[in-house]
Amino acid sequence: MNLVRSLLHLLWMVVTVVPWAIFLLLASIFIRGDRLYWVAAAWLRVAVAGARWLLGIRVKVHGWSNLPTGQRSAAILLVKHQSTFETLLMPALMPHPLAYVFKRELLQIPFFGWSMARLDMIHIDRSKGARAFAKVVAQGRDLLARGVWVIMFPEGTRIARGQQGTYKTGGTRLAVATGAPVIPIAVSSAKCWPRKALIKSPGVVDVSIGPPIASEGREAAELMAEVERWIESEMRRLDPQAYR
Repeated sequence: MNLVRSLLHLLWMVVTVVPWAIFLLLASIFIRGDRLYWVAAAWLRVAVAGARWLLGIRVKVHGWSNLPTGQRSAAILLVKHQSTFETLLMPALMPHPLAYVFKRELLQIPFFGWSMARLDMIHIDRSKGARAFAKVVAQGRDLLARGVWVIMFPEGTRIARGQQGTYKTGGTRLAVATGAPVIPIAVSSAKCWPRKALIKSPGVVDVSIGPPIASEGREAAELMAEVERWIESEMRRLDPQAYR
């Protein structure tokens, strides 16, 4: 049964993303910035709603009060990465536009990548090394000043349930360079949507938003170590069975 439900959800995503992407590409001729972002975020809400209806995946959010308030409040979200689900979920949840930092090769994905190219995201060419990070800082500073929150997965790739990846300092380096606070976020998505899995299972995905951590006067490595401690400790609270 879970296989059938998973295939139906995959079909739902494919069938909805193509017309939505075409509409977004056409809309981008006339509107840009935050207005265009919310057009894209609407499809992500459709994808998450499909996960609830077809897969039986419900979402429970803890720590809403830890998010900054104010239209122009800056934040860098550093999120535990277990599956594709949190990539879809975060823009569907957050009250501010989000800018993902990702490798530019993703822009080549038909429809989905083409749409992302029209949004205010930070896509980088990793072959350029230090120049690539300088671009991240420049774009990140501009977006944060506009009230767009930057989101990054510090482990860099999806990590299997109950496992811990290597936390890279790109997100905290950006925070130190821009003065923006970091918000650690733990997500137990792999309980229902495992890494690289076709078959998903019904259940509850917990999203826990941690207290903001100031970046002024901090070292990037030390700041990331604090983020890592909070996220991994919270993951063990949210999903104790996976960390026995």
